[in-house]
Amino acid sequence: MTGNQASAGHLLQLIREGRATTRGALQRATGLSRSTVGHRLDQLFAAGWLREGEATPVEGAGGGRPSTRLEFDAEHAVVLAADLGTHRTSAAVVDLAGTVLAERSGEMLITAGPDHVLDTLAQWFAGLLKETGTPHGRVCGIGLSVPGPVDWASGLVVQPPIMPGWDGFPIRGRLQEAWRRHIATDVPAVPVLVDNDANLMAYAEQRAGYRDCAAFLLVKVSTGIGAGVVVDGRLYRGIDGGAGDIGHIRLHDCPDALCMCGSYGCLASVASGGALAAQLSDAGVATASASDVRDHLAAGQPDAVRLAREAGRRVGAVLVTVVTLLNPGVLMIAGDLAGTPFVTGVRELLYQRAMPRTTAHLEVVTSRLGERAGLLGAAASVVEDLYSPERADARLAALGG
Repeated sequence: MTGNQASAGHLLQLIREGRATTRGALQRATGLSRSTVGHRLDQLFAAGWLREGEATPVEGAGGGRPSTRLEFDAEHAVVLAADLGTHRTSAAVVDLAGTVLAERSGEMLITAGPDHVLDTLAQWFAGLLKETGTPHGRVCGIGLSVPGPVDWASGLVVQPPIMPGWDGFPIRGRLQEAWRRHIATDVPAVPVLVDNDANLMAYAEQRAGYRDCAAFLLVKVSTGIGAGVVVDGRLYRGIDGGAGDIGHIRLHDCPDALCMCGSYGCLASVASGGALAAQLSDAGVATASASDVRDHLAAGQPDAVRLAREAGRRVGAVLVTVVTLLNPGVLMIAGDLAGTPFVTGVRELLYQRAMPRTTAHLEVVTSRLGERAGLLGAAASVVEDLYSPERADARLAALGG
């Protein structure tokens, strides 16, 4: 990084990432003068984004005075985050380090439509803030995870098979409006970031346990099937948010299987949690949803175990191509079906059909963060966006910095 690139936002990034955490280290990393570094740090301190930590010894200083350590103040603001499922939603207040301060989960049908869901969500947020005693003005953004394809730039859900009534709906504006109404105060509108659930789960899981993995792939198998891809620490979304929609890859031997998207033969029509729920019901095992399938698997129900392993093999056959193309270091299976039978089926087909070189350094694992992955990913995406160098500089300028 050269001096003319090292704005206050860039210095903040160096501090947040732990690459330069003293004034001297920032000078060395950026080539900026001591006075310029001091001026830009003053901007960050004035905004409340930095704090001074414990002093650290100066290397090679012969016992000189320790340098004051600079830290990102993760407590100066909070993020509101929500993970919308097809039948259940979770919401939370999260600090900027990813610590959940208050959380609520409950049944909420995505099919109830965006007006009802977003209004209820805003009500939950208001209650959670009150629970934590956090002033409304400390909310810096809202992150929302949804079970459908999202155009990242516009924040619009695009042709979601399992979200009737949400296609093209202005989620950002509607949620901002509902939020301000429920807190009954004229605070400025906060940014709302919307993304696909598998994307945000992948982002959270990669950051939490696999930061050194340059190519990370998460496959979520619940009501539907989707994938999130993180390359070099950044989500890969494709040109309009359609990357990872593997549930709608067509299978040649299932021409009569009707998918939720209206087409026939999609992977999700035979191997998703929704598909297995229907198959179990047809077999006389009462199963209303993917979460019911999960419960049957936990109880060792024989039909559920058999079908989950078969579904894993179906998904594994598709993942042979995906893994060959992406060459990931980690393949994580998540969602309602992410248990031993399903993962065993995935492994069987993957290692049987993929070239040995493709799988030689591949880890096939299950979720570390569990049901919180989407929630934490939604919160992290807001923080990373708002405190990126460009956004941070723009926000400082708006503050008069």
